[in-house]
Amino acid sequence: MKRPCRNASQTSIIKMRELPAYRTGRHPIPLKTFNFNWMKFRINILLIILLIFSFSLNTFSSVGTSQNKDEPWKFEDIFSLPVSPVEDQHRSGTCWAFAGLSFLQSEMMRMGKSDINLSEMFIVWHTYAEKARKYVRVHGHLNFSPGGAFHDVTNVINEYGIVPESVYTGLKYGEEKHVHGEMDRVLEEYVKGVVENKNRKLSSAWHDAYTQILNTYLGEIPQNFEYDGKKYTPLSFAENLKLNMSDYVEITSYTHHPFYSKFIIEIPDNWSWDEVYNVPLNELEEIIDYSLENGYTVAWAADVSEKGFASGSKGIAVVPAAPQIDMSDAEISRWEGLSERERENELYKLDKPVPELEITQEMRQIAYDNFQTTDDHGMHIIGKAKDARGQTFYKIKNSWGDYNLYKGYFYASKPYVSYKTMSIMLHKDAIPPAIRKKLNL
Repeated sequence: MKRPCRNASQTSIIKMRELPAYRTGRHPIPLKTFNFNWMKFRINILLIILLIFSFSLNTFSSVGTSQNKDEPWKFEDIFSLPVSPVEDQHRSGTCWAFAGLSFLQSEMMRMGKSDINLSEMFIVWHTYAEKARKYVRVHGHLNFSPGGAFHDVTNVINEYGIVPESVYTGLKYGEEKHVHGEMDRVLEEYVKGVVENKNRKLSSAWHDAYTQILNTYLGEIPQNFEYDGKKYTPLSFAENLKLNMSDYVEITSYTHHPFYSKFIIEIPDNWSWDEVYNVPLNELEEIIDYSLENGYTVAWAADVSEKGFASGSKGIAVVPAAPQIDMSDAEISRWEGLSERERENELYKLDKPVPELEITQEMRQIAYDNFQTTDDHGMHIIGKAKDARGQTFYKIKNSWGDYNLYKGYFYASKPYVSYKTMSIMLHKDAIPPAIRKKLNL
């Protein structure tokens, strides 16, 4: 290996250091000559250090800017409304019960009441029991699955009451968290067997036997219990919460029914055939914003099968559009040269802010009619936030436990909510007065 070149001053200094007199100090080099060379050396070194530091500083500044650009999915909450802690539905299809009760618990907090953790499985037990009756009554021509809707929660509370989670956990089958695969299959096969029976007449025992399956897995429903030193029944406990279930309404936006009317929303999990109100898309958006800005949270039923839903650790739900804004000719040419799959991969990298689709009423309807929008998941809208660009997002509470960067919450863009909302539930007072008047509420 070659030795690096050295400049003249460095060579002279090194040579001086190699002289015996320099090494021993017996014949010191004149001070003037030594100081001149040594100071020049030090100045050179100092200049080099300053240049390195300046380069490093510029590089760090450049990297910092690049990192901010490459990691844009950072959100600043504008506001978050009071909400109970995130829970975990685990391996069960009961999101509708978790989101529905989270919503009602926020309602209690809005009204100045203490946060009481209510039992999702109490709701599930009664919903499954009623669903079985309906399924058999229509000779099996009904969706029988774990899915449900927010009105199942309010219907059960209105009819049967509610109990705290501490009184009824629904975990009587050897699991620490909800794992419903076996129970769901047993219940489904049971009701199918009842419908297909060869007796040509239903027995009077079939539903009692069915509820015994529910009791075995979830536990028997308490008829009386004590909470905070007082005795209750499920109905008296519900009455003590001071929540009027008739105050809560569901709203959607589709064109196959008249606006400002009610209709039975045609989704498989609406097994009870409950009705929702119908409004134009711009008013659905207005209702959500008005509700949140006036202190009311919103229960949100939506399609989560989109690739842009809660993408990874980014915690986002967006509907990206082809990036044709502010593109150079070269970028446009590159985009047009990609295959359909390559374009999709580009769209859903989501490593930085993306332009999103401008959602129209027609787009919503087409996606619903052709099964691109389906009723997949129930969640809870609890606030608003903005991203690094200043774009507004909704803050969403999920029921999948502490599963992501935001401890079980995520942020959904306005276009996503406008496009993929199946329906919402909220207090009727959370609807803007002019729209409420149109709905005769």
